[in-house]
Amino acid sequence: MSDKKKFLDKDYTRRQFLKISGKTLAGVTLSSTMLSTLGFAESENPEEAAANSTVWAFPQGLLVVNPDKCTGCMRCEINCTLVNDGFVSSYMSRVKMARNLTSSRNGNGLYTENTWVYFPDTCRQCEDPACGNACPMQAIYADENGIKKVDTEKCVGCGACTQACPWHMPTVNPETKKSSKCIQCGACAEGCVTGALSIIPWDEIAAASQEI
Repeated sequence: MSDKKKFLDKDYTRRQFLKISGKTLAGVTLSSTMLSTLGFAESENPEEAAANSTVWAFPQGLLVVNPDKCTGCMRCEINCTLVNDGFVSSYMSRVKMARNLTSSRNGNGLYTENTWVYFPDTCRQCEDPACGNACPMQAIYADENGIKKVDTEKCVGCGACTQACPWHMPTVNPETKKSSKCIQCGACAEGCVTGALSIIPWDEIAAASQEI
C-alpha cells in the first residue's frame, strides 16, 4: 500500500495522531489544508496558533484545544458534568478549566501581558496509565477503543488514582465516593461556543492528510 493510500485510511491517520495525543503541535509540520481543517486558517499566523495548541485522538475524531480562542467561560465544565453527572460542578468535571485560573501549573491561569491565559485540560489517556497502575482494586480498565475508564462497581474511592496521575485528572466524587475521569464523550467540545475545543472527524483529517 502506498503512503498516499495509507493517508486515505482514517484508522491509519488516527494511529499517527495517537503518537502525539495530549501534546502540542509545536514542531509538527502541517499542510495549509490540514491547518484549515483543524481550524487555524482564520488566525493571522496559523502555524504559530497550531504550535500553541494541543490535540487528543478521540474515537470519533481529533479533539483540538486552541487556547487562543478560550475565554475561560467554563461551559466545557458545565456541559461535561451535565451530560455525565446530571448536575453542574467544576470540581467533578473531567475537563479542568476553573482550577487553572488561579494556579501557575504549566503556565496556565497566569495574568501576563494584561491578559489571562486560559487552558482547558483533560485526561491524556496514557498508554501505561499511572492511575490504573496505582488502583488497588484494578478499577481502571481500557475499553475496546483503548479508552481508560473507571469501573464504579470496583472503585472504592480511595483516591490513589488521583494522587498517581501527574496531572491529577481522576476525581473522586465526595458524595458517591467513586472516581471518574474523561471517557472522551466529546460533551466539552459540544458546549464550547468559541471553538477553543473542537472535534474534527477522522474522515476530514484523513482527506486533509493527502497533502502532508
